[in-house]
Amino acid sequence: MSEPILKIENLKEWFPVRRTIAQLLKGEQIWVKAVDGITFDINQGEIFGLVGESGCGKTTTGKLLMKLLEPTDGKIMFKGKDVTHLEANKLKEYRRNVQMVFQDPYASMNPRFRAQDVLEEPLIIHQVGETRAEREKIVRRSLEEVRLIPPEEFMGRFPHMLSGGQRQRVATARTLVLSPSMIVADEPVSMIDLSTRAEILHMMKTVQRELGLTYLYITHDLSTARYFTDRIAVMYLGKIVELASADEVIDNALHPYTKALIAAVCEPVSGKSNTGRSYL
Repeated sequence: MSEPILKIENLKEWFPVRRTIAQLLKGEQIWVKAVDGITFDINQGEIFGLVGESGCGKTTTGKLLMKLLEPTDGKIMFKGKDVTHLEANKLKEYRRNVQMVFQDPYASMNPRFRAQDVLEEPLIIHQVGETRAEREKIVRRSLEEVRLIPPEEFMGRFPHMLSGGQRQRVATARTLVLSPSMIVADEPVSMIDLSTRAEILHMMKTVQRELGLTYLYITHDLSTARYFTDRIAVMYLGKIVELASADEVIDNALHPYTKALIAAVCEPVSGKSNTGRSYL
């Protein structure tokens, strides 16, 4: 097994709740414990799944790893270095190594930007490529990596001119232009039609193998998690209640919450309707 690229130790994110006058006078403080002392590690080249229902704290965990939020307590180690609290100059370097694919590809893109501008913006911010021609070469390569071929056909399109699957591919390409070591993928296929989810996940897995990337895959969908991930951590009320290989979690769940999540997954059933037509 390779060395962990990321280590999380007792990570917490507590949000203060607005207090009443009576609570203020008593000095009481109420907290929403979005992430409440989680510990796990992710190995180099691994696809690690973080699974749970809405509100369990999995997206907050992703934002903590992206340094979009400052943790209340705990430690984040990346490649053996403590990145829990970073200064501005080191934060920029960290974010170049750890990129994020957001849940809604349309909302995460400037609607006035063409696909080429969307992909070129990170290069400009991180000062990658001395000339526009050099940056355009990187943009083309990234589009080819996510199977948007030929890239010239997509570079000039605005987000509304792309299908849901194409937008998610552009969003994935945007993370690849900086050649990161790790990608945090927050529900990357939840906004996509069911018919194209497997295609997008297959593309992401192919890119991961070709480039040696590490993924943190955040989802509520156990079916895609089993197909896509190597290990799964089940999150409930801000805590990790179960962690094992994907097959072990699905086939031999121990925690009642994990069993409830598995029971909620829809399964195809074959039969006949009242009209006599067959269905799956």
